[in-house]
Amino acid sequence: MKDKIWFPIIVSVSIVIPVVVFLLLNLPKAEAGDFDITILPKLNAILNSLTAVFLLLGFVFIKNKNIPFHRISMLSAFLFSSLFLVSYVIYHYFSEETKFGGTGSIRIIYFILLISHIILATVIVPLSLFTIYHAFGKAFEKHKKIARWTFPIWLYVAVSGVLVYLMLSPYYSI
Repeated sequence: MKDKIWFPIIVSVSIVIPVVVFLLLNLPKAEAGDFDITILPKLNAILNSLTAVFLLLGFVFIKNKNIPFHRISMLSAFLFSSLFLVSYVIYHYFSEETKFGGTGSIRIIYFILLISHIILATVIVPLSLFTIYHAFGKAFEKHKKIARWTFPIWLYVAVSGVLVYLMLSPYYSI
């Protein structure tokens, strides 16, 4: 019975989040007022870094069968990812797009990294939600099966987000 309630919610959230992000990114930019949005890209990189750290800690804890610390680590990773999403949307709602200024092969590398990051960031939403759902539902075999996919993709998204920030940071307007 729980599946009949939660599966449609997870699927709906997994569709709504990318659609809302896309719409917000393409709306006319609003005025930020007194809020200094220039700190948000760095904050986003910090949140992505913390996500990666907690994902790695969670991996180490589960390999050592330390389930309580694994749970805390993974929920922390989810929290930092969620905070990143909110901060990312706020920044891009108030700020114009920052263009990458690199040329040559570094430009190709940047766009491959960026495009793969965006695609996998969309994929990680349902994966992480279903992984957490199965853990809370004590369906540990399903949890482990999906976590084998969720973990490396989520870690890639977190790390690639930091790399995109580092590559783009010289081009942010101050």
